[in-house]
Amino acid sequence: MELNEFVAHFAEQFEDTDKSVFTPQTVFHELDEYSSLIALSIIAMVDEEYDVAIKGNDMRAAVTIEDLYNIVKSKK
Repeated sequence: MELNEFVAHFAEQFEDTDKSVFTPQTVFHELDEYSSLIALSIIAMVDEEYDVAIKGNDMRAAVTIEDLYNIVKSKK
């Protein structure tokens, strides 16, 4: 599992946000498009791509995309 790949998969969950916005340091909760529906899409993507189950608490605990990556990595 590689960070840049994770960021790319994360970015795919957003339809209207420019992909250049997404970096490991992106504070995703502050993105205009971020919503509970997108959070569910990210949870599903993590399960499908990385075979890791994360919860809403994990999404809330993560500030940046890299934080979420580290949570996912710690559960592998």
